[in-house]
Amino acid sequence: MDLWERARSFAGEAAKRSQELSLEAAKRSSVLVSETAKKSKEIFSETAIKSREMAAEATKQADLLAGQIMHLASDIPVPSIPPIPAISPLPSAAESEPDAAELERYGITDDLREFVNGMTISTFRDFPLQDEPEMSDVPTVSNVRQDLNEWQARHATLVLSAVKEISKFRYELCPRYMKERKFWRVYFLLVNNYVTPYETKYFEELKVKAEEEKMVAQKEISQTSQTTTSEQKDMKVPSKTSTSSNREQDLDVFLLGDLGSDDEGPGTLFIYLHLTLSN
Repeated sequence: MDLWERARSFAGEAAKRSQELSLEAAKRSSVLVSETAKKSKEIFSETAIKSREMAAEATKQADLLAGQIMHLASDIPVPSIPPIPAISPLPSAAESEPDAAELERYGITDDLREFVNGMTISTFRDFPLQDEPEMSDVPTVSNVRQDLNEWQARHATLVLSAVKEISKFRYELCPRYMKERKFWRVYFLLVNNYVTPYETKYFEELKVKAEEEKMVAQKEISQTSQTTTSEQKDMKVPSKTSTSSNREQDLDVFLLGDLGSDDEGPGTLFIYLHLTLSN
């Protein structure tokens, strides 16, 4: 019985001690939290003060530097800036387009435009023409394949800029649905009746021009040859005259003799006879 009372008393003391320890721990924890919060507040306040001081110092240094720069800039002479010449306006799209005479020369007429307006993507895509092997060594100039002849290449370049429908068809078809070469072959087959007369006229004019240039060249060669022959004749004439003069001089010397000689020769005899007959 006495042991039981002791155990209960010991348990009560333990519970009481535990409660006291809990209270003490809570109190210390509260104090620690309070101290931590206070310390944090002090640190934050001190950091804010330091930040403001650093910002003020940086502002002061920046103002000082700006003042020095302004002072130095005021001492530097400012060179006079020459007037900027007026810039001519860029040419408008209308000015960059080819003139009507060139369009007419390369067959881009109102009839051709009207015919092209009736075309569609299917007109090119469904045209019964087999693809040919691509020629990789054929150059491309101004987005136009150079396996076309001279007139066709220029016509293709002009029609891309002057007839927007052709430019649109080419953009949508090449190279997804057909190769560049096939596109232009189909195009020139479609518009053959509209452009052939202009193409024929162009090459006929080139042929006539080439013949005229050939005739002019031959004429210049002929004139050069005649001039050379005339100069050669002029060089030969003085030679003949000199020869004739030398022959006449030799004959006079033979007939009259050397007047500066003291010897009586055939010349002296001839003069004597001439004087005798005269008397």
